[in-house]
Amino acid sequence: MANEPDFARRLRVQVEAVLDRLRPGLLADGGNLELVGVDDGGAVSVQFQGACAHCPGQLGTLRFAIEAALRREVPAVTQVVPVEPQAG
Repeated sequence: MANEPDFARRLRVQVEAVLDRLRPGLLADGGNLELVGVDDGGAVSVQFQGACAHCPGQLGTLRFAIEAALRREVPAVTQVVPVEPQAG
């Protein structure tokens, strides 16, 4: 995070606040969501965890809940991209 440009750093703080409000719903289903990164173009990278990592509804949750809330509450967000877990 220390190498991120100022815009991306401020955007990350705003995105984290929104994700923190959404997180209880994910946790209730045995999952979670990690913010992997935010770039200065407004792209947000996230990684599903726990039950959410293998849920068949993952894409719907990403687009219609996570991305919709982020774009509504943080207008600088341009897209939300899922990141696959690293093997090993």
